[in-house]
Amino acid sequence: MMDTGPHRIEMAEWISCAPFERLLQMNIERAEGGIAVLTMPFTRELAQGAGLMHGGALVSLADTAVVMAIKSFLPPKTHFATISMESRFLYPVTRGIVTARAKVTEADGRLLHGVAHLYDEEEREVMQFTSLFKVAKKQFATEQAEG
Repeated sequence: MMDTGPHRIEMAEWISCAPFERLLQMNIERAEGGIAVLTMPFTRELAQGAGLMHGGALVSLADTAVVMAIKSFLPPKTHFATISMESRFLYPVTRGIVTARAKVTEADGRLLHGVAHLYDEEEREVMQFTSLFKVAKKQFATEQAEG
């Protein structure tokens, strides 16, 4: 029988790839000071029916890149989650390695704003991504009491 959860995941390090990100073969090139750079290869498994990289794979890379930028900005073990995102697809990806460059653009209380720009191997921007994250209320209250 298939195990459909819930699943408890223990991460080896605060800034590291979770099982889903490893499945997509994401690689964290850099994550520090609210900025992150991630890469992901266009493997056959990430193709949609027309042979292009699936938009969901690109969105996953962008979202994860912003997450790593946020993790480099927040204390380890801070709980936070994506609450909204918007993607703008500019060009199709047909081959190669996609690079995501992300940064935290604003921190306002429990809300964190982030952006990511994705590039193909020719350094052509293929997607623009904006997102909003929220730090867990309990976590935020604890940090405020300690700070």
